[in-house]
Amino acid sequence: MTNTRHIKSLGYLRMQSQDIPRWRELAVDTLGFQEVAGPVADGLYLRMDERPARLVVLPGGPDRVLSIGWEVRDHIALAAVGRDLEAAGVAVKPFTDEEKADRRVEDGIAFTDPGGIDTEIFFAPELDHSPVRTGFAQKFVTGQQGLGHVVIPSTVPEETYAFYTEVLGFLPRGAMKAGPPIDGYQPRVRFLGVNERHHSLALIGAPHGEAPGLIHFMVEVDSLDAVGRALDQVNQRGFSISSTLGRHTNDKMVSFYVRAPGGWDVEYGYEGMRVDESHYTAEEITADSYWGHDWSGAEPLAAFVPPQQ
Repeated sequence: MTNTRHIKSLGYLRMQSQDIPRWRELAVDTLGFQEVAGPVADGLYLRMDERPARLVVLPGGPDRVLSIGWEVRDHIALAAVGRDLEAAGVAVKPFTDEEKADRRVEDGIAFTDPGGIDTEIFFAPELDHSPVRTGFAQKFVTGQQGLGHVVIPSTVPEETYAFYTEVLGFLPRGAMKAGPPIDGYQPRVRFLGVNERHHSLALIGAPHGEAPGLIHFMVEVDSLDAVGRALDQVNQRGFSISSTLGRHTNDKMVSFYVRAPGGWDVEYGYEGMRVDESHYTAEEITADSYWGHDWSGAEPLAAFVPPQQ
């Protein structure tokens, strides 16, 4: 399979929740996203930059990820990705006019990845040129690096890893062992990039990945003070801290993790490293963090344990 590398960034994340008010309190009042109007009257549309809404939370149950949207340059790149997917035997569905309007993009395609995640590829998002009004006057680090990153489970981690690297052209950006070997199989968390952000996607094996279908998503802000102010709000508003403040070893991000409605986490961080592909080689880290990131008080994500293969 030709490695085309047309995907440029993580564009958007669409979710479904039974508790929109609590999501609003977390995202807007606690983490400082700007709430804006959207196509669904009762939906929560969260603005980070000139995109109308990179994060969308729609009312409904059960709590789950609706789709992960990856951006390509233009219609030529979209067509090329579609051909690569079809050559790999993946069923591809073009966006309907309603889906184009809902995502506010010129065009896109949808498919399901090997782990069962509903995935979309799009180009030409609409822009909102009015000032972005965040809660702490912070700026989210997006632009060419996209929304941030997502970490997703897969019941077939090696197949999923091969799919993203060999079919979609994601770049391996290292790994970390996820527990001891099981029947000769060494489970790993694998980190994948599409731009200078260290990773836009990470994959981990799971015996069942239907719910919540996401381990966490990360957003990056432009100052340590913004991280600290958000952390203060998390504590004051009674949200559960999944992981204390710390610095990761691979992407160097200083961040904390907060449990969101629906059972997954939001990583909120600062000062992530940028990868120079001219000399980068994939590596395996042996510790998640240099300091901090204490997970001892977190409720476990029961859906996510190493697969037995």
